[in-house]
Parts: sequence; C-alpha cells; structure tokens
Amino acid sequence: MIWIMLATLVVVFVVGFRVLTSGSRRAIRRLSERLSLTPEPIESMIDQMGKTAGHEYLQYLERPDESHLQNAAQVLLIWQVSVVDSSEQNLLRWHRLLQKARLAAPITDTQLRLAQGFLRELEPEAWELNAFQTRYNALFMPEEGVFWLH
Repeated sequence: MIWIMLATLVVVFVVGFRVLTSGSRRAIRRLSERLSLTPEPIESMIDQMGKTAGHEYLQYLERPDESHLQNAAQVLLIWQVSVVDSSEQNLLRWHRLLQKARLAAPITDTQLRLAQGFLRELEPEAWELNAFQTRYNALFMPEEGVFWLH
C-alpha cells in the first residue's frame, strides 16, 4: 500500500513538473531547434543570468513572433561571444549558426540594451558590448549604401 502511495506521489510530481515547465522548455527548444543546437548553451546562459533575469528572458522567448526570436538569438550571440569566448573562431561559428537559421542581422542598439538588461547580474561593461557590436557589424554586415550602387 505504501508503494502505491509513493508511486502516485512520484507520478504527480513528475507530471506537475512537466506541466509547470512546459512553456519554458518549449521556448528553449524553439530557439535551439532553429539554431540546430542542443539546448545546453541556452540553458547555461539562462542559469548565468540569475533567477529574475533568466525568467524574464524565458518570458521574452516565449512570445510567438519572429522579432522576439531574432532578438533572443542576438542576446545569445552577445553572451556567447562577449562573455564566454571572444575568439575570432567562436565569433565565426556563431555567425554561421545565425546565418543558417536566417537570424543573422546587424546588432542594433535596442538588442544591446536588451542584452545588458538580461545579463545585468554579470555586469557587462557597456563599452565592451559597444565594441563587440561595432566589430560584429563591421565584419558581417554590408556597408550602408552599397545596394544603391547596383
């Protein structure tokens, strides 16, 4: 009889946990599948953000439109290249991932502020993020006005 009660508690706990975290898992899976990645880099970033900022990022990522997915991917790029590994090889790798997912775009000032907000517990230096934005946009984005020459 005790075994039945314990088994019931375990089943209720597992099902409850899955139901409560389904939105978060679905949001992480949406971005990881789009980038053709395992969820670990995204989950790692969310853990590093801290509880409040991580929850805010997940809520942002759960929004259904493409612009929120784009911005969330750019925050991941900024974290991966500015915080985790700023090497040229890592920058190229992440840019290729974004290109394949059709999420590569210039990093905007809005996305930089968004990243600063989500990464606030890591206390990123604004000048470092601005330098990264300039470096990334100069390397991967066409000059303005080039299209008018054709």
